[in-house]
Amino acid sequence: MRVIGAPFNSAGVPDGVAAAPRALRERGLISALSAAGSATSEVDPPGAAPAGLVDAGDVDTGPPVRERDSRSRLLNLSALTTTTDALRHAVADTLLAGDLPLVLGGDCPVLLGCLRAAQDLNASVGLLFVDGHEDAWPPAVSTTGEAADSELGLALGAHRADLPPELVLGLPSLDSAAVVALGPRDADELAEHSVRSLADTITMRGPGQISADPVAEAASATRRILQVVDSWWLHIDLDVLSTEALPAVDYPQPGGISWSDLNALTRTALTAPGCVGITLCIYNPDLDPTRRHADQIVSFAGALAPTASRR
Repeated sequence: MRVIGAPFNSAGVPDGVAAAPRALRERGLISALSAAGSATSEVDPPGAAPAGLVDAGDVDTGPPVRERDSRSRLLNLSALTTTTDALRHAVADTLLAGDLPLVLGGDCPVLLGCLRAAQDLNASVGLLFVDGHEDAWPPAVSTTGEAADSELGLALGAHRADLPPELVLGLPSLDSAAVVALGPRDADELAEHSVRSLADTITMRGPGQISADPVAEAASATRRILQVVDSWWLHIDLDVLSTEALPAVDYPQPGGISWSDLNALTRTALTAPGCVGITLCIYNPDLDPTRRHADQIVSFAGALAPTASRR
């Protein structure tokens, strides 16, 4: 496994979710992955990644700019392009080395460069999208202007007409039949703003369905994806959790799933063949001054490591 930090905040600020990779490392993420996924050599210095686990540091995310582009209407557009390109190369290098990339956001648009790298090497790639939002707003009508409102739509080939060519060239193009979203619960907000839901475009299951049987939902999702493609990416946006489970997110919503649901879902998904990478996004350490929730995230990630290593 190779850990790659992507300290990108599509709001165009250097803090908030952009500080998540650093905060999680500081709370022992690398050690947790080490202990769970492989034995640490006795000769390794304290804090060093063991054989089989590499901390590759952070990719370049460019200088943040809190300004909405006049044409695309996206905030922080230049940094999004820089981040997408940097992750495309970093993830491709990881896959070529035979490692599993674990990409720490930042927020969800870090997914774009990762998917493009996987497509560069595997042609057809599916996506298991575990998220509390659909993230397919047209940028021009997004209430925030953040690319985190739009990355799944962009990955499916939508909303590109007003983007700069250098960004479009780095975007993935997913087959909607190979995409399953588990956990979105923002249908009312989308309807309020006349934004079309993806429910008729991709397979989507809500948090109530997940909580009823997370193991069955995860197994069904990966089976569906593997009917279309051989390789797939696991994207985990932690705002799929309820606010009670994780309040340290920028856009909390009613409802959501529990940590036990998320553990069962992701661990089951990773027993399926073909996973080529994982993104873990949307934790705001500024909203977690005691780092209690960071410790929970570290524990969650550590529990995934043995399953991911046997994928």
